[in-house]
Amino acid sequence: MPRILVIDDDPAISELVAVNLEMAGYDVSQAEDGIKGQALALQIQPDLIMLDLMLPKVDGFTVCQRLRRDERTADIPVLMLTALGQTQDKVEGLNAGADDYMTKPFEIEEMLARVRALLRRTDRIPQAAKHAEILNYGPLTLVPERFESIWFGQTIKLTHLEFELLHCLLQRHGQTVSPSEILKEVWGYDPDDDIETIRVHIRHLRTKMEPDPRHPRYIKTVYGAGYCLELPSREQMGSDTTSLSVEGGKS
Repeated sequence: MPRILVIDDDPAISELVAVNLEMAGYDVSQAEDGIKGQALALQIQPDLIMLDLMLPKVDGFTVCQRLRRDERTADIPVLMLTALGQTQDKVEGLNAGADDYMTKPFEIEEMLARVRALLRRTDRIPQAAKHAEILNYGPLTLVPERFESIWFGQTIKLTHLEFELLHCLLQRHGQTVSPSEILKEVWGYDPDDDIETIRVHIRHLRTKMEPDPRHPRYIKTVYGAGYCLELPSREQMGSDTTSLSVEGGKS
C-alpha cells in the first residue's frame, strides 16, 4: 500500500485530503508544519509527499529544497498544494523541486488522478525500459536503470520527470511535440491551459544539456506549437566532431 505524507497547516483541508486518499487505498500520514513535515518525511520515507506552501515555522518552498538536497528523500515525488495561484508562485514551487502543483480549491478526482500519475512514474521501470522504443540517437543515449543520459560522451544525472520528458521528445526527435501530448504522456493526465510546469522542466533540461541555455540549439521552442528535440545524426557528428565535442564539454 503506497504511503502518502500530507504536510498542511489547515486541519480541514488536511483531513479532507487524507480521508479521500485513505478511501482510495493509500496509507496516509499528516504533519501540520514544515519542521514536523520534513522530520516525518525522513522518518517514514513516503512514496509521495503532498506539500502546502504557506506553512508555519518553515515554508513549503524551503521544505521542498531541503528534501531534494537530502539523498534519502531526493527522489520522492512532491505534489504542491497551495492557495497561491500566481504563475510566479508556481514557477518557484517547481524550481524548488516539486513535480506537480495544484491550486486550492481543487476537485478531489483531479487530485487523485495526479497522485496516481506521480506514483505510476516512480513505482515502475521508466517507460523507455518497458518498450522497444528509441533509447539513443546521435550524441544522446538514455540509461533508464539510473535515470541518466549520456550526452556527447558525458553522463548527466536526471530527475525522473526530466528523464521522461527527454524520453518523450527523443521518441519524436526532429518533430514538434505539443504541450498537450507532453502533459498526457509525461504527467499522465489530460492537459489544461497552464503549461508552466512544462516550461520549468524544459528550462532545467536546457541548463544541463545546452552550451548556452538562453539560446538553445538542441531543445527548441516552436512558438505556438510545442517543443522539438533536434539532434545531429552520427554522420553529422562525424563531419563536425570538433565543435560538437567542445559544446558537449560545456553541458
